[in-house]
Amino acid sequence: MERLYLETPTLERKQDAIDYIRENYDYHSQIHGAGSLDNYLDDYEGWLLKLEKDRNQIPNEERVPAETYFLVRESDNRIVGIINIRLTLNQRLRESGGHIGYGIRPTERRKGYNKINLYLALEVCQEHGIEEVMLTCDKNNLGSAKTMQALGGRLTREFVEDGLLEQEYWINVEESLEKNRELYAEQTAKRR
Repeated sequence: MERLYLETPTLERKQDAIDYIRENYDYHSQIHGAGSLDNYLDDYEGWLLKLEKDRNQIPNEERVPAETYFLVRESDNRIVGIINIRLTLNQRLRESGGHIGYGIRPTERRKGYNKINLYLALEVCQEHGIEEVMLTCDKNNLGSAKTMQALGGRLTREFVEDGLLEQEYWINVEESLEKNRELYAEQTAKRR
């Protein structure tokens, strides 16, 4: 059984992070939850500075405080996913986007990793006192919807954004962690 953990991005992960984004490009896959890493491929150090600024951001209608982590597989030290956790919501994020954006690299999908990714993110949310999280996904993204549902996500509305039908889910953080703790205990390791 594979064990995964969340890792704070560092300079030592530069090439691994760039490889993660390039794999998404190679598979023509949308990039979600990367804290805009795809905009910093030529300035990874600048992205790390952006993440530090994101963590300390004072909420406003343009930006909110956020933390971004790599999801790393312990056995081979490979970045298999990424997750961005917004620690509060502004009006724009209440309308679409929510607290969490996530992604798994194309060659690592359909292994249950994103459920672990979301579970670990809920632990971070709990540490920050967030009781309920909102997430959204394209209605056609069945994998993302199933991830949210598996962790207790309740579909609360459907809406159209940029011509796509989107779904909004809410998850009670404490209930989800309690319900899933035993299930994911052996598959998760301490955040680094």
